[in-house]
Amino acid sequence: MNNNIKQHRKEKNISQEDLAKRCNVSRQTINAIENNKYDPTLSLAFKLAEVLQITVDELFKSK
Repeated sequence: MNNNIKQHRKEKNISQEDLAKRCNVSRQTINAIENNKYDPTLSLAFKLAEVLQITVDELFKSK
């Protein structure tokens, strides 16, 4: 599963650090998710979508 987190994060001018703080995870976790090295939990996926003001469907796409 690929994601568009980095694209949406940059469009909103949110740093990895800021996104991490808003989602209660480390910046390294955000980096790993953006680089498709880690799949977030369902609850984290919903939190990411909420912070980025998009739907979970918009955040993730099939390979």
